[in-house]
Amino acid sequence: MRSPEPKLASMSASRIELEPGVVRGEFFAPLADGRVRCDLCPRGCILKDGQRAFCFVRAARGQEVVLTTYGRSTGFCVDPIEKKPLCHFYPGSAVLSFGTAGCNLGCRFCQNWGSSRARQVELMSETATPEAIAAAAVASGSRSVAFTYNDPVIFHEYAVDTAIACQARGVKTVAVTAGYISAAARERFFAHIDAANVDLKAFDERFYHKLAAGHLAPVLDTLRYLRHETSVWLEITTLLIPGENDSVAEIQALSEWVAENLGPDVPLHFSAFHPDYKLLDRPPTPAATLSRARTQAKGAGLRYVYTGNVHDPEGQSTRCPSCAALVIGRDGYDVGTWGLKHGACAACGTEIAGRFDALPGTWGSRRLPVRLSG
Repeated sequence: MRSPEPKLASMSASRIELEPGVVRGEFFAPLADGRVRCDLCPRGCILKDGQRAFCFVRAARGQEVVLTTYGRSTGFCVDPIEKKPLCHFYPGSAVLSFGTAGCNLGCRFCQNWGSSRARQVELMSETATPEAIAAAAVASGSRSVAFTYNDPVIFHEYAVDTAIACQARGVKTVAVTAGYISAAARERFFAHIDAANVDLKAFDERFYHKLAAGHLAPVLDTLRYLRHETSVWLEITTLLIPGENDSVAEIQALSEWVAENLGPDVPLHFSAFHPDYKLLDRPPTPAATLSRARTQAKGAGLRYVYTGNVHDPEGQSTRCPSCAALVIGRDGYDVGTWGLKHGACAACGTEIAGRFDALPGTWGSRRLPVRLSG
């Protein structure tokens, strides 16, 4: 028997909380046996009344799915936009960052496992409405708000409402995501997102299955969707783990796929791994591995390739793809040299892909925790 179509909840100016922190989900399908299927991500969790999904923050209530962390965050912080990482989206600007609990992937190497794998964190989370977040961004001088730390896909309703509130105040929105979202939910989720950094964890289905409890194909679908069917500014990050996804062959395949399917102007970041969570038997990524991966990716035709989680000013700076002039000089998260004029190389006039103001922001590398409640 054909499964019922996903049900999209009707929208209003303000969602109705069924109880504190709980709102009706947007994508689900009631099943004939009394259970309900969550259609937000490729997992398609099938749930009995009261049962929580893999992500832990979505649950069945009767034959509907609810989000249990609406308006609840693990904390707020003003960061440099380069930390997301985004190198071509208003460089030097401040971004108000926040996340919630839970995740719809199960990465054994999770760098934010304290919140993404938490099970009781919502009991002590900070509370903030979408409108309060937008107001805090304006008050802090943040150019944008980032949904980050855990994957915003799973707090879809909270992220969407916050994005709408931010854009009403002229604040840009950023999704830092693994891209593990269903085709049904993609359009709604990204409709009010201005920029995304998608974590492409590897270019290998075995890796996704073994180390992330997911699949590669839906992530590639999301990347193609963002690049070709939206105006979202897109950058990609791959965390290189020694012995798992850092081989010459895999880096070559990944780089060629990005060039052929997304084009040469999508920035690609290779970041260094450090042992964490359940993957403690791998060493930190050598800086030489990141440099080699960067060289490979540029050789495959990508114009903007960066290294992360290491001190590498050259690998983190932007050069003109035509004349090699330094157009954005970076040292860590600090922007120094600025060789852009009207979004183009000041030396030769070649347009540099991205979203730029006339001058860079001056936030620097500061990290400023912000309290929105209590």
